[in-house]
Amino acid sequence: MRIYGVTGWKNAGKTGLMERLVTEITGRGFTVSTLKHAHHSVDVDQPGTDSYRHRIAGASEVLLASGQRIAIMQELRGASEPSLDELLARLSPVDLVLIEGFKREAHPKVEAFRAEANNPLMAPENTTIRAVASDTPLTLDCPVFDLDDTAAIADFILQEVGL
Repeated sequence: MRIYGVTGWKNAGKTGLMERLVTEITGRGFTVSTLKHAHHSVDVDQPGTDSYRHRIAGASEVLLASGQRIAIMQELRGASEPSLDELLARLSPVDLVLIEGFKREAHPKVEAFRAEANNPLMAPENTTIRAVASDTPLTLDCPVFDLDDTAAIADFILQEVGL
């Protein structure tokens, strides 16, 4: 599967860029899945639901299925966090997987950058960052796109992955 990342510090615009890229790229007829890394404890299940009750009772995995979607929740219960490769292996085949986060992994990435967030750029120190999407003009050794120019960023990513 072809993969490409969107990375950046907190409040850099990663999620908004991911959302716009998914819309843009699927609108061009490609299939896209996403993988998001969270640094904090995240729970998509709600207390009181049947699936929550199954999980809290000790189930290792709970698969919730309906006519519209399925969700699999897996409790690590002290096991190591799965690697990016292990997580990717769980996805069904698509044209492109967009990955949000995982800034230290080896896949190619676009860095989202907002000046007002007052964070340093990662691109100068991270060779896996192939371009920067910024809300301010920058002079770098890699392509710099306007953070809101989703079509140009999508063109770049699709060219990079050979689609």
